[in-house]
Amino acid sequence: MFKNNKILILGMARSGYEAAKYLAKRGNTIILNDGGSKDKQDKDKIKELEKLGVVLIFDTHPDDLDLASFDYIIKNPGISNKHKYVVKALELGVPVINEAEMAYRLLPSTVTLIGITGTNGKTTTTTLTYEMIKKSGKRVHLAGNIGYPLCSFLEKLEDNDIIVMEVSCQQLANMEEFKPHVALMTNLSEAHIDFFGSYEAYKNVKLKLFAKQTDEDIAIVNIENNDVMNGVKNILSDIKYFSSKREINGAYLKNNKLYYYDEEIMDRDAFLLKGNHNVENALGALMIAKEVGVANEDIISVLKTFSGVRHRLEFIDKVNGVDYYNDTEATNTKCTTIALSSFDKNVILILGGLERGQNFHDLDDYVSPVKEIVGIGECRDRVKEYGDSIGIKTTTYEKLGEAMEYIHDIAIAGDTVLLSPASASWDQYKQCEDRGDEFRDIVERFKDND
Repeated sequence: MFKNNKILILGMARSGYEAAKYLAKRGNTIILNDGGSKDKQDKDKIKELEKLGVVLIFDTHPDDLDLASFDYIIKNPGISNKHKYVVKALELGVPVINEAEMAYRLLPSTVTLIGITGTNGKTTTTTLTYEMIKKSGKRVHLAGNIGYPLCSFLEKLEDNDIIVMEVSCQQLANMEEFKPHVALMTNLSEAHIDFFGSYEAYKNVKLKLFAKQTDEDIAIVNIENNDVMNGVKNILSDIKYFSSKREINGAYLKNNKLYYYDEEIMDRDAFLLKGNHNVENALGALMIAKEVGVANEDIISVLKTFSGVRHRLEFIDKVNGVDYYNDTEATNTKCTTIALSSFDKNVILILGGLERGQNFHDLDDYVSPVKEIVGIGECRDRVKEYGDSIGIKTTTYEKLGEAMEYIHDIAIAGDTVLLSPASASWDQYKQCEDRGDEFRDIVERFKDND
């Protein structure tokens, strides 16, 4: 499979680069097309692919490319299925998949695959799961949407290895055979409507994680999320549950302790991460860890020391008694409500970024801890309108740096400064991580100067 074929890879990025490199070594004829500028690509990667015989086309998507001549199109997950090449290929009957689906089809049968998805919490749950299995001494690899293409591990896998993979909705959209041995869904709520067109379409894509599972596979789901529960009613896998709200036949929180069925694992207060959502992430991760034979002491060790994923409600530092949290990955209002639920008072909330018509009133039931709002970015005027409408003092600045200087002047000991923008970052940044990195750098400068 995937030998001596002619393959078009649509989109460079990390997954396109890794797929091109791997497939070229298997005797395939590879054309990689990316509409972006060649000058913005990593020059060493370009040279490496050219040396392997990969034909590279940048700056355009040529109309005269003979799509019928390809055996496969491997598409970057971020590229829409409405792209002209994708539409034409499907009309011609040319399979359109992505790097993860391609790599899955080449996985050895001796490898255990764990797939984790959900609207929120999937990166934290994936990372916790990986760290627990790694702590146990088992051979484990961290893959998928978290930044490590699945095909980059194919040449180094050994019998009985475990792969822990974060799976995005964009990846699932072009998966047909993908089947994890253990699949976990953290939750479902409205997101990526601009990409999929409707919440119903988005949900259906997410639920593809379970579609190919059999009764020999395991599905782990959040029993408190109605959309998840409705979505798994007819799946074939063995369903197991977790809950942060009540005692159930599964993993749960009771009397401020984490349980696995009737077995007490640890005190919740010993788990470093704030918020009920992180309790759910921990419960999901420990369920997976138990399924693959990780001992309690290794689970507990990770939960006691894990300080969070970068850019996701990440504690940066305390400066003059003020706590600074970086939640730049909160690019929608749902994520920001989760962050706000983790605090009870004295929050200075930084909101705003790209104007996407987001409804800030989604936050109304969660802003009781907020003492002041600072609006930034393209939609800062709407942030100001929102803050004024709910009676919370709101000040606006175009740039994050300007906003932080103001916050530094007005914040007092006991306050929490929370960057949880409920907005994408593309108005000023290439990616939201850049916004979070700037926030971190500013906090570090505050500490050095105070």
